Amino acid sequence: MTQTLPPTRGADAIVIRGYRPTDHSACRRLWAELTSEHHRFYPGAEPVPAAAPSAGGEAGGPAGPAEATSGAGFEEYLTRLDLSGMWVAQLADQGVVGFIGLILQGRAGAVDPVVVTAGHRGQGIGRALIAYVAEQARRRNLRELTISPALRNLEAIQRLQRAGFDAVATVTLALDLTDHNGRWRDGIDLHGVRFRY
Repeated sequence: MTQTLPPTRGADAIVIRGYRPTDHSACRRLWAELTSEHHRFYPGAEPVPAAAPSAGGEAGGPAGPAEATSGAGFEEYLTRLDLSGMWVAQLADQGVVGFIGLILQGRAGAVDPVVVTAGHRGQGIGRALIAYVAEQARRRNLRELTISPALRNLEAIQRLQRAGFDAVATVTLALDLTDHNGRWRDGIDLHGVRFRY
């Protein structure tokens, strides 16, 4: 199924359609930028594993050597047995500018990842991708749809809340087993307990 959304704010119409093998290079570049975005929020962290929930990443230009390496996680992502579907956002004159995946978790689904090119943020592409996947989840009679943005990505968290993700379903806590404690910030309170993030 393909959905075409009308142009917004001077942008071309957005076409959302199923992932095709010919989208591989574009989606791998998007994955590389998602990994770069993760490193921007968490300097010194390991690359984002294919199984890690993620959201709000940005993607853009051609992949260089570092981006090519960080895009390698996309190959592992494609082999996930719980990957229920992938869709891309395409602009007529610029090709694929975003993609989204739906992971099945029993009777629930998880958005993992949602990635939009840096140059096309703020045009409603991410929101359109999420709305499309939410509709797919409804059609599959899933009971909920979750998404797990990086806690430091305040912009993504705010946008997701406006898109309807207004309930906190789970919290992922980390025990840092390295000597890199400097990468964590102080300042998050949850149920009266202080956490680094």
